[in-house]
Amino acid sequence: MKTWTSLKEDQPVVMKMIERMIKDDRMAHAYLLHGDPGTGKQAIALHLAMRIFCKSPHGAEPCKTCTDCRRVESGNHPDLHWLKPEGASIKKEQIQDLQREFTYQGLESNKKVYVIENSDKMTTNAANRLLKFLEEPSRETTAILLTDNQYRLLDTIRSRCQLLALRPLSPKALEAALINEGISPHNARLFQAIAPQLEQAKALDQDTWFADARKLMVQLVSMLHSRSNESLFFVEKQWMEHFKDREQLKIGLNLLLHWFKDLIYIQIEDNASLVMLDYKEQLEQQAFRYTKQQLTTILETITHAVRKLDQNVHPTLVMEQLTLQMQR
Repeated sequence: MKTWTSLKEDQPVVMKMIERMIKDDRMAHAYLLHGDPGTGKQAIALHLAMRIFCKSPHGAEPCKTCTDCRRVESGNHPDLHWLKPEGASIKKEQIQDLQREFTYQGLESNKKVYVIENSDKMTTNAANRLLKFLEEPSRETTAILLTDNQYRLLDTIRSRCQLLALRPLSPKALEAALINEGISPHNARLFQAIAPQLEQAKALDQDTWFADARKLMVQLVSMLHSRSNESLFFVEKQWMEHFKDREQLKIGLNLLLHWFKDLIYIQIEDNASLVMLDYKEQLEQQAFRYTKQQLTTILETITHAVRKLDQNVHPTLVMEQLTLQMQR
């Protein structure tokens, strides 16, 4: 379980808002935590619930040692209700059952908390039922709604919640989250550089297209050294066959960009910044075949190629021009 301190590092703005509300004793009756997958919505909801029930808080932080904190953390607190979709959606009956629970007095105190994960997956009937619940809040009841996309919720539900927007994961935090999901450290380093969101980055681990794209990139940079006169033919016959549209080609250019950045990192002995960790030996072999000025020029040409794609220049023409420039 994440600590309060680590949550403050990952989400400083949201955690500061929560701490200020607790300190000023102006807690809202409903919160809507929204942000990309992996940004800590569940962990923040858990800590917030823990702080609400905690018998011996340290300022804004729960003590984590009292009976209530331990029961919240273990999922066994009788006055904390955690709702998740049943199948593809959260159904009206689930909200009805929740409301029924809240007609009874709390077993441990007068306080009650409910957390709704993937709240945007409520059916229309469930959302309307929840809206009535939110319109008649009890001072001792706290709702915490979690969603990856707040705009899928009814405007009337959003307007009755304190909105807490979670920022995207930093590259370091995204890499750590990927490793925690069982992805190898080498792949985690690459995936966080290619895909900015956790679910996108995780998907790369099972994506055979991306695995082939990485191999083609390595083939191209090797060919630029050993058989430079064949590289243009390779691009026309194999590279463009794989990178069939603009978005796919941008991924290929992104891989190339990180390869040549890594060559600079090798030259300046900054191994901590390397992205292509699986190819460190090849990078070391290539690094000093270029001057820093040559590498800087190549990075500029790759960046310029991406801009050309955004300007609707034909993808094949963009790639052919880039290959010729990298040959020089």
